[in-house]
Amino acid sequence: MRKGIFAAHKFICMSFKALGLPQGLVNHLEKNHFTKPTPVQEAAIPAVLKGGDVLGIAPTGTGKTAGYVLPLLHRYEREVLNNRHVNVLILVPTRELAIQVDEVLQVFTQGLKEPLKTMAVHGGKSINLQMMKMNRVSILVATPGRLLDLVRNKAVHLDEVKTFVLDEADKLLNLGFQDELKEILELLPKKRQNLLFSATLSSSVEDITQMLLHEPQVIEMPDAPVQERLIREYGFRVSKDQKGVLLREIILRNAFPSVLIFTSSTHQADHVTSKLERNGIKASAIHGKKSQGARDSALKAFKNGELQVLVATDLLARGVDIKGLSAVINYELPRSPKDYTHRIGRTGRADATGEAFSLITEEDEQHFRVIQKKAKKWAEMVDGQAFLELKSKPE
Repeated sequence: MRKGIFAAHKFICMSFKALGLPQGLVNHLEKNHFTKPTPVQEAAIPAVLKGGDVLGIAPTGTGKTAGYVLPLLHRYEREVLNNRHVNVLILVPTRELAIQVDEVLQVFTQGLKEPLKTMAVHGGKSINLQMMKMNRVSILVATPGRLLDLVRNKAVHLDEVKTFVLDEADKLLNLGFQDELKEILELLPKKRQNLLFSATLSSSVEDITQMLLHEPQVIEMPDAPVQERLIREYGFRVSKDQKGVLLREIILRNAFPSVLIFTSSTHQADHVTSKLERNGIKASAIHGKKSQGARDSALKAFKNGELQVLVATDLLARGVDIKGLSAVINYELPRSPKDYTHRIGRTGRADATGEAFSLITEEDEQHFRVIQKKAKKWAEMVDGQAFLELKSKPE
């Protein structure tokens, strides 16, 4: 049973202080340029502070992470839970999202009077090092497989978890983590607060909701947030043999400081990166076949502005916040309209404008029309060949 649904139009512009956060944490937020809560934060923060279950359905880029992190930090600082085991478990589908959530925690914990130890655990890193650092971790961010590995090695105990967060639930279920999730739920105390956040409410998410949540407070945001409306979308019609040339020209002519390019495979990501590098564009590929160290290094360089272009598979389409991203380019279209929305949602965030380009071959035309129809948004179509020919014309 759902306790209630918040809709975006009901929100007034409240302050973080008015939502129940302490002045010290509010001051820290302001120092880090968090001046006002987003709609999902305005709904989630007081709901989480009440201690009941919460179901949050909101598109990517709306601030869900801070919406649950901030009230949890306040609650557990206030309760001063000084024991040896985990009090808050945040389960996420990917390494990148685990790292991102922990980075958010690291920033916000600096505004607390009482320090809370947080940690992210995931594959691609030495499990022995993670085991050594587990002592007195209050808030643990984990991917399912690595968490179960740590449990089996008796490095972490879940019987003291008081709040369980399932972040990006739809992605986690789409990646086939149902069995691991059920195993983890059996290890948790029966009495606990459950928070489930998801970009969509699919049938699989509804099943988990029924199993996990008890009379949750429901927060549901529209499918088209303000940020997405600030994205200018273009579809460039182009032949297969001209895609590489067109890609370079779009990047060079617009002089974008940061561009995220999506491809459909790891092989294509490496291929596109190599071509860009040969043409003097600083780029790096990031995908599942790269080592964790290489992925971390490339993402860090991109976020710090040391790398102009990052070429990725859909690994980065969800849950990774890249502030100030200028543009997203679909070198190849994703399979589903939902994935398209999540890809382009990497730009145009936090009231900033962004641009999204899709390179459309003749074979892609029908699929792109389906994507746009389901998204209820239409890109401005551009003749790629005419765009390239402009290069030789005098200004």
